[in-house]
Amino acid sequence: MNKKIPFSPPDITQAEIDAVVEVLKSGWITSGPKTAEFETKLAEYLETNKAVALNSATAGLELVLKVFDIKEGDEVITTPYTYTATASVSLHRGIKPIFVDVEKDSFIIDIEKIADAITPKTKAIYTVDFAGIPVDYDAVRAMLKKKNREDIIFVSDSSHSFGAKYKGKRVGGQADFHIFSFHAVKNFTTAEGGAISFGDNNFKGREDLYKEFKLASLHGQSKDALSKMKAGAWQYDIVTDGYKCNLTDIASSIGLVQLTRYEDMLVKRKAIFDIYSKHLGEKDWAILPFEREGETVTSYHLYPLRIKGFNEEQRAEVIKTLADMDIATNVHFIPLPMFTLYKNLGYKIEDYPNAYAQYANEISVPLYSLLTLEDAEYVVKELIKAVEKVMAK
Repeated sequence: MNKKIPFSPPDITQAEIDAVVEVLKSGWITSGPKTAEFETKLAEYLETNKAVALNSATAGLELVLKVFDIKEGDEVITTPYTYTATASVSLHRGIKPIFVDVEKDSFIIDIEKIADAITPKTKAIYTVDFAGIPVDYDAVRAMLKKKNREDIIFVSDSSHSFGAKYKGKRVGGQADFHIFSFHAVKNFTTAEGGAISFGDNNFKGREDLYKEFKLASLHGQSKDALSKMKAGAWQYDIVTDGYKCNLTDIASSIGLVQLTRYEDMLVKRKAIFDIYSKHLGEKDWAILPFEREGETVTSYHLYPLRIKGFNEEQRAEVIKTLADMDIATNVHFIPLPMFTLYKNLGYKIEDYPNAYAQYANEISVPLYSLLTLEDAEYVVKELIKAVEKVMAK
C-alpha cells in the first residue's frame, strides 16, 4: 500500500485550536484586540514599521492601488510568472497590466526589461518573490534611481516569502510595500488572510498611512467595529469608498500562535529542502531551485524542480505516475498569458519565452513542515524513478 503524501496541508497544533476557542468564547470574534496585537507582532517579526492585517494578499495588492488612486489610464508593470491575483487587481481598477518576462533560467522578473517597459504613465511596479526567493530589491531601486523614476511605487508581492531574508534582514521593509499571504497552503497561515508591511508611515506625504489602509479595508468607516460597539458610540462617518477586507480576531489568534512556532517550522522546511537537493543534486537532469546567495535566503515555500529537456507532456506523465502512488505534486505557475482571461485581453505566451521555458519542465515537490524526513526521502526517490522511467522511453 502506498504512503499518502498530500501537497501542502496546514501545520495546525492544539495551541492554535485553543487560541481560536478562547476568541470564540470571548464574545468578540471579528477585527478587534487580537488583530491589533497580531499587526504589532507582525511588524516586529518583519523588522519593519507597520503591518496591516487583511483577509487576503489580494486585498493588500489592490489596497495599494486604491489608496494611491492608481486607476484607468495609469500603467502597472508586473510579471506573467505569478498567480492571477498579482495582475487581476490592476484589471479591477481598469488597468491592463504591462507584463515583463522573467530572466532567462530564472523565475524572477527581469529588472533590465522593467526599465525598458517604464513609460510616463507607469505608476507602480509589482515584483513577485516566487517560491520564497526575494527579488533583488536594491537592484530595482537602483534601476528606478537611474531612470529618474523614484516616483514609481515599488510593491513586492511577497506572498511566498514570509520569513525569507534579503541581505541578512527579513523580507518586509525593503520595497515601498510588501504584500504577504497567509492562505491555508502557505508556510504560515491564518486559514485565509494576508498583510501589507511597510517602513514609511508618511510615504508620499501621507499623514498616517496605516490609518488610511485600515479605513480602506473597512468601507471607509471612521470607526472600527469594536469602537462603534461601545455604549453610546454609535456615530461614525464614511470618508472613502472602501472595501471590506479586514482580518478577524479568529484568524489573528491563529496567526499569533503561528508566529511563536514559525522559526521552528522554517528549520523543518529547510531540512526537507536539503534532502531533496542532496538526492537530486546527483542527477545531471535536475535543475535545483534557489536556496541562498550570501545572506539572501529563501523561505522554503516551494521546491520548484526543473527537469532538463522535458516538455509539458513528459512532465504531466511524471505527475500522473506520482499521483497514482498517492504522492501529490503541483506546477507553479501556469504563466498568465496561457489563461483564457489574459488571451482575451491580447496577451500571447510567445511574447514571454523565458516564462514559458521555466513553466514547461517545472514540477513542485511536496514541501511542508508536517512532512517527516523519512517521507521526504520516499518522495524524492519515487520522483527520481518516475522521471528516469519517462526518460528511458
